[in-house]
Amino acid sequence: MKSYLCEAMHHKLISSPLQGFTDFHFRNAFQQFFGGSIDHFYAPYIRFNGKMVIKPIYERDLKPKNNTKLEVIPQVMTCHVEEFIFAANYVRSLGYKELNWNLGCPYPMVTNKGMGSGLIKDPEKIDRILDRVHTETDIIVSMKMRMGYEHAGEILDVFPVLEKYPIKNIGIHARIGAQLYKGGTDLDAFQRCIDHSNQKLYFNGDITSVAIFEKLTERFPSIDHWMLGRGLIADPFLPGMIKSGTEIYPEDKLERFSKYHDTLFTAAEQKLTGEKAVIRKMLSYWEYFSAMFPNPTKVVKMIKKAKTYEVYNTAVREILELEAFADF
Repeated sequence: MKSYLCEAMHHKLISSPLQGFTDFHFRNAFQQFFGGSIDHFYAPYIRFNGKMVIKPIYERDLKPKNNTKLEVIPQVMTCHVEEFIFAANYVRSLGYKELNWNLGCPYPMVTNKGMGSGLIKDPEKIDRILDRVHTETDIIVSMKMRMGYEHAGEILDVFPVLEKYPIKNIGIHARIGAQLYKGGTDLDAFQRCIDHSNQKLYFNGDITSVAIFEKLTERFPSIDHWMLGRGLIADPFLPGMIKSGTEIYPEDKLERFSKYHDTLFTAAEQKLTGEKAVIRKMLSYWEYFSAMFPNPTKVVKMIKKAKTYEVYNTAVREILELEAFADF
């Protein structure tokens, strides 16, 4: 434990690009109340759906004025080189130097179209796309991947292709796409990635506590970049505790979480129409937040019963007042 505490501050923590969660509203709220604990944020992916047009939702999310106090890296989801180049030129026009390529999404609606983790089994296509992107643009490319879609050996066939290009880094979610988010992460397979790649790798998958993070740093001493996804949504205090090397929550935990929640609520009101839509959005957060409380099932049930702001606000107040945070 002593060596971990001494080295904890050297680790870089990254926010995963979770569609529907980590937009600029979330990123700014997180930075306001937990600033400094996340080193940089990946923005949710740009996707084209056959039309070479940047949707307004992506424009708003990536506008520099909406990300003034953040280090943000845009991401693209595509299996077409023309779309990749279009996205690269677009983000460069906004001043971004790097574009992350999503080869990690596991959902069938994506993988069935040969995108996300469904593309990992086609190294030749990955090679063709990267060749043109590096030839025709000056964008810095980084990647987010899974081990594969059907089996964990698929990524090993891609590494020789990636060695040909100046990839900035490769984030690897230590599951295969077919798992979605079920089952555990495959740490042995991640070690094989370390053994077979000369690229800068970072780890992603089920970092939900300081204890888990400590075990991972001991298991993979060469890794110093770590991506937090669902664990970050569930417990916004987690990155700060990882960096301080303690599992003790700050004394102002309830107050800070309450203000953080209120900021997310206000953002939801600004972008959604109607009380029901806003409450549904907040429910999606509470399905993760509930893990911080001693009775997560009860917390979620209380929020689900809320159909109006009045009932919702009462439920939140009762949760914060009557159920102290776990370990608080």
